[in-house]
Amino acid sequence: MNTELLIWDWNGTLLDDVALCNDCLNLLLEEFGYAPRYDRDAYQEIFDFPIIDYYRRAGFDFDVHPYADLAERFVQIYNEHWPKCTLCPGSTAVLEKAQGAGLRQIILSASERTALETQVQQFGLRDYFDELVGQSDYYAHGKLEAARQWLSRQQPDPSRTLLIGDSLHDAQVARQLGVGCVLCAAGHQSRRRLETAGVPVIDTLEELPALLGL
Repeated sequence: MNTELLIWDWNGTLLDDVALCNDCLNLLLEEFGYAPRYDRDAYQEIFDFPIIDYYRRAGFDFDVHPYADLAERFVQIYNEHWPKCTLCPGSTAVLEKAQGAGLRQIILSASERTALETQVQQFGLRDYFDELVGQSDYYAHGKLEAARQWLSRQQPDPSRTLLIGDSLHDAQVARQLGVGCVLCAAGHQSRRRLETAGVPVIDTLEELPALLGL
């Protein structure tokens, strides 16, 4: 691939927080009195963006429990436990190889930007990225508008730009931006779902350097 810029998703792509988010969902369901519980496979089949739609699919009734209340409680639980997470296999190696090859790299995340900065710093990855592009709130509506704003400022060559993520939303964002996309099936959605996007799908980031020719 003749790539100059890598746009990285964070959660589930570089940060392995799938088990934590699955646990947070099940704890929310328990705390708010809902019966369903989801194992990892079932979680990967219902997770989606915007997060409000995923919560509805999980079984929450927003007339009884407003989404804002659920999102606030999720963030509380998540923030308490995310430092126990690790990076996805192959993350540091591919970031280092891409940097060594002269590729520019940014993170584009649906996470709130201050939280994103804290996490990336905590894992010692900040120096790999030109910029961390996050959101202004915790509601995880999506990241297309933030991406458009960044691209309009920086104006990279779309034909040499690749978005790497773990969800169909990442593929949708890439399509809207006119950039390439690779999806990794080690994250928040199953390979079966990712393969419907019509873009290359890898099982782990350890496969990415060969795909990029690094």
